[in-house]
Amino acid sequence: MKFSSLGLAPEILQALDACGYKKMTPVQEKAMVPARRGKDLYVHAQTGTGKTAAFALPVLQQIIDKGQVNTDESTKSPQALILTPTRELAEQLAKTIGAYAQFLPFSITALYGGVKMGGQANKLKAGVDILISTPGRLIEHLASNNVSLAKVEYVVLDEADRMLDMGFITDVTNIIEHTAKKHQTLLFSATTTPAMNELSHKILKSHQEIRVSKINTTAETVEHVMYPVEEVRKIDLFMDLLEEYNWFQILVFTSTKRQADTLLETLKKSKIKAGLCHGDKSQGSRRRALADFKSAKLQVLVATEVAARGLDIEGLDFVLNYNLPYLAEDYVHRIGRTGRAGKSGHAISFVSREEERAVNRIQRLIGGEIKRIYRRGYEVGERSTLRKAIAQKPKSRRSNKASETKINRGQIIAAKPKHKKTNKFKGSGKKR
Repeated sequence: MKFSSLGLAPEILQALDACGYKKMTPVQEKAMVPARRGKDLYVHAQTGTGKTAAFALPVLQQIIDKGQVNTDESTKSPQALILTPTRELAEQLAKTIGAYAQFLPFSITALYGGVKMGGQANKLKAGVDILISTPGRLIEHLASNNVSLAKVEYVVLDEADRMLDMGFITDVTNIIEHTAKKHQTLLFSATTTPAMNELSHKILKSHQEIRVSKINTTAETVEHVMYPVEEVRKIDLFMDLLEEYNWFQILVFTSTKRQADTLLETLKKSKIKAGLCHGDKSQGSRRRALADFKSAKLQVLVATEVAARGLDIEGLDFVLNYNLPYLAEDYVHRIGRTGRAGKSGHAISFVSREEERAVNRIQRLIGGEIKRIYRRGYEVGERSTLRKAIAQKPKSRRSNKASETKINRGQIIAAKPKHKKTNKFKGSGKKR
């Protein structure tokens, strides 16, 4: 279905054309019409499916339809509120929605921690139509009387499951109480849990539930593989694979800031251009690292969970779980950085003996077994699951000759092949 069939305002259609949007994604097709009619929605959609447009465009159009466009900056107060769990996602939403509203007289402001409140307070006083914020920072501004939400008629909870995981739900419910009594609520979540279902029934009224994929699933365009490896050998394995396949570009997730720092130091010693994104880095430093990665100045971006949500990196082919996340749901969000908007991607994970339980949780969540690749020289010690897997392999693959294991696309190889390497698995094929 084309956007032109929805009867959107000319200014919105012009913006979508400028953004290169032509046809709607499945989540947009299912959510935009009821959202535009003012229906409360509970939408299950994984990242990279186009859900930002699915909630932003109906909100923009409703403001226009109701004649709520206010060109007097001094009297503007928020009409729409979008709550999101992280600073990175708040910034990304402000940029994306700003592009949708580029031909409209709307003011869009993002609030988040890590920066001084004074500059944000000045923007709020100057007037804002659409407010995007992390819950904690908005609570601070409300306490300081920097903003009133009394005229907010549209509330969006983006990545609601993540806000629940991070303990923000109490703040979220308190914030919603400050909005107009009659308001529309759109709740978007990549995963579903009993707690999420309870939240939806608490804050939504006569809502419609929309699913665009299997519950707690990952994009079908992503190939998943795992390399069994001892924890202490993960750095060596990564450096070997990076040298062999020259992955460009790859986003690497570690579980701790210390692991991220150690990996970055190793990469820099090998003169590999890499950046770092974790909680100890300033907002400016994280923003620069992400910008350099997006502009292809960096080959590797190392990040902790802080970057798992909201990073929209166009054309990212590879995501590596250097360590598996404790929560299986976080695996879905991490690898959601690749395989976006119907494009192919590769999710690679390093698995130590201690992480086997995490593997089981992840496989149960996504409803399928993840292919294992056994790299010669990186065998893991005694472990029943590995012994069984190795015993089932053909004898020719247990010989001293180099062997290889391939997945359907991307040809991820378990050991160095005999033939000359091709560029097929090198992503964009760019040189370092």
